[in-house]
Amino acid sequence: MSHQPDPNSKTEQLLQINDFVSKSSGLKSRQQAESIEILQCTDGKTILLPISDLEEVIPRIDSDGHVFLQVNFNSGKKILLTQNLIGFKPAPSRGLDLTKLPKVVTTPDLLSVVEAIEDSLSSLPSQPEELDVLKKVFDSVLRGAEAVGFDTTSERVWMQSLARNNKASA
Repeated sequence: MSHQPDPNSKTEQLLQINDFVSKSSGLKSRQQAESIEILQCTDGKTILLPISDLEEVIPRIDSDGHVFLQVNFNSGKKILLTQNLIGFKPAPSRGLDLTKLPKVVTTPDLLSVVEAIEDSLSSLPSQPEELDVLKKVFDSVLRGAEAVGFDTTSERVWMQSLARNNKASA
């Protein structure tokens, strides 16, 4: 009788995550005593995954045939590990139709929204409705990132300084 590894054991889940990340082109991982830290090379953002919170690690294949990992946590959080990025759900934001956003977003999406906000601010005549929607999208992605464990302090500071500068120039 051969012993099959338990796919739900913490050791097996860690092996799956570490193996996937080691073969990915844009992610790096560092094992710690109680957690695993994953670095996203694109923007230098890291996320700390508490080992005790791991519930399930599921290999998946996207519509282009690329393998990614879905990591579910006991806390209800969920992330996707792709070759280059860590994906997560955007957070609900008052007045924002989430069906207009992708189901999965990444921290580099924050930079894209920032650029769109800056473009909107520099265009004349300014479009306050467009700017309002972009701010809600930024907030939704930002809070989604924070909910899964990303530190978004620098992005929050940027948005606050933008708001101050925008009020000063208005």
